[in-house]
Amino acid sequence: MTTGSTLFAGGIIVDGLGNAPIRGDVLVIGDTIARVTDGSESLSADRTVAIDGMVIAPGFIDMHTHSDLQILCNPDHTAKLSQGVTTEVLGQDGLSYAPVDAETLRELRAQLKGWNDDPPGFDWNWRSVGEYLQRLDGNTAVNTAYLVPHGNIRMLVMGNAPRLATPDELEQMKALLRIALEEGGIGLSTGLTYVPAMYADTDELVELCKVVAEYGGFYCPHHRNYGTDALGGYRECFEIARRSGVALHLAHTHLSFEANRGKLPQLLAMFDAAIAEGIAFSYDAYPYLAGMTTLLSQLPSWALAGTGAEQMARLRSPEDRARIIEALDVIGSDGHQGLTVKWENVYVVGTPDAPQLEWVMDGSLAEAATKLGLRPAEFALDLLIATDRAAPCVFFIGIEEHVRALMQREEHTVGGDGILVGDRPHPRSWGTFPRMLETYVREEKVLSLEECVRHMTSAAADRLRQADRGRIVEGARADLVVFDAKNIKANATYQVPRQAASGILHVLVNGTFAVENGVITGKRAGRVLRTDG
Repeated sequence: MTTGSTLFAGGIIVDGLGNAPIRGDVLVIGDTIARVTDGSESLSADRTVAIDGMVIAPGFIDMHTHSDLQILCNPDHTAKLSQGVTTEVLGQDGLSYAPVDAETLRELRAQLKGWNDDPPGFDWNWRSVGEYLQRLDGNTAVNTAYLVPHGNIRMLVMGNAPRLATPDELEQMKALLRIALEEGGIGLSTGLTYVPAMYADTDELVELCKVVAEYGGFYCPHHRNYGTDALGGYRECFEIARRSGVALHLAHTHLSFEANRGKLPQLLAMFDAAIAEGIAFSYDAYPYLAGMTTLLSQLPSWALAGTGAEQMARLRSPEDRARIIEALDVIGSDGHQGLTVKWENVYVVGTPDAPQLEWVMDGSLAEAATKLGLRPAEFALDLLIATDRAAPCVFFIGIEEHVRALMQREEHTVGGDGILVGDRPHPRSWGTFPRMLETYVREEKVLSLEECVRHMTSAAADRLRQADRGRIVEGARADLVVFDAKNIKANATYQVPRQAASGILHVLVNGTFAVENGVITGKRAGRVLRTDG
């Protein structure tokens, strides 16, 4: 008998590498998978867990998350553990909480309140990426990896100035990026429809990505346009990768809005051409038709320049309000992908610090505005003022056939893009991974079980350069999930999103039970993952 060991006996092993499932046993010693057999060997351990008929797979890797603060505020992290997630990639969309100084942290806390809240009394005891990662390491329920946010380093150098960087400013940004990568960042993220990254040009991003390439990291863009010029937005991403030599991982990849129906073959041809020329390429996507972000981000970029106080002043100015409403309703807003907003497809899902407005969540923003006798765009600006710009929204913009086709590609990984705060966050925050297994494997058979698990495990681990995770092989880290493939179910809905999945029995993070018999254990075995090599 091996001390400090657990034997999972009689399970259906789905190894994460795409191989056919086999019935067998998995022995864990400490934080490592020590033995994988077909059940013909007699293995002993301190503890044996019978999992007859249950699937045992590598823990799922969420490639796109917004848990940067909530993972510390609510360390049980039930939303993710209850899905079988054992690793999250933070620092997404070019905006997070490190690196910062006092001024940028103050602005980012307000700007990101709709993503992560701004809890009173929270201890902001970091400024650098290294200090933030130190705060995470050993204090979280799941593993974390961190992308350096482009918006942060731009703000540190030039604030929210709506202009191109000077050569000297670009050198300052490159220096800050080097420090952040050396301190543990795994790559660079951008949010090119968000302030301040939307003011950067392609050349700036190429120069920064050259630095990322030196460190073996990857570039993860929320690209410049998902609407009127979606293909152009993707094209710029490949140009940046081509010119800089960086590996490219496209964030929350989708081709949505009716303006883009039927254009998917052009996007897939772009993927194939990039792969053929040797660009290291992958992407993540979520299995839902609605997106989620802040209502503020839909405004035209000129309205979001400068400080939060300057933004609020524009929301109150009659002249500026008229210009904003014209962009939203008549000519198209660059914040809304160059399109006019279809308010009947927009649902406010949180009213921070404005409980008197909670009723707006009972229907679309258009329906709420009608009750008040207001134009939806006008009411949207009133909501932003009442919530200090923090109201989150769900937008129904997706195209099902595009979602299915994208998840079938070999380069596909899964990113929930979940926001954990707000009254009614998107159900993807609690349901992404079980929905993949319930809807697209068991019910619709869009993917086989072994291929779907590969997308959610080793394909993601390979992009993160974590060769010892995302697979059930001897010597790998024991990040594992045990689930009932016949009954796994995503219970989260748009109306009641905070519902744990059914069918997840056990989750191990670095060999420690984070979920045992369906119950969160409260153990904090998560580690910060840094790029191998």
